[in-house]
Amino acid sequence: MRAKNHVASRERRRRILRLTKGYWGRKKNVFRHAHNQLQKGWVYAYIHRRRKKRDFRRLWIIRINAAVRPHGLSYSQFINGLKRANIALNRKMLADLAVTQPEAFAAIVAQVKAAG
Repeated sequence: MRAKNHVASRERRRRILRLTKGYWGRKKNVFRHAHNQLQKGWVYAYIHRRRKKRDFRRLWIIRINAAVRPHGLSYSQFINGLKRANIALNRKMLADLAVTQPEAFAAIVAQVKAAG
């Protein structure tokens, strides 16, 4: 018995090839390679959506550390002082303040030093 419904299978393959537009070499125009690469791409995308959160947190910590060093504190001392001073700012906001508004960040550091 031969398969007669070629329309659905062709559309399925065409959809895969549309999704792999921009890939390099056979990965964009040969269905077998494109399908494998697309599945790997989805796996990498899933992994990196989670990894991005880690990477940004690391970046914020690095920025905060660099901003508090001239004030005579380390990152860990600063975070401990924030908790003692009951200042509830997350690392994203602290890093943004340190970069965009250094005088406001300096005021927070002064509060932390006074509390600790």
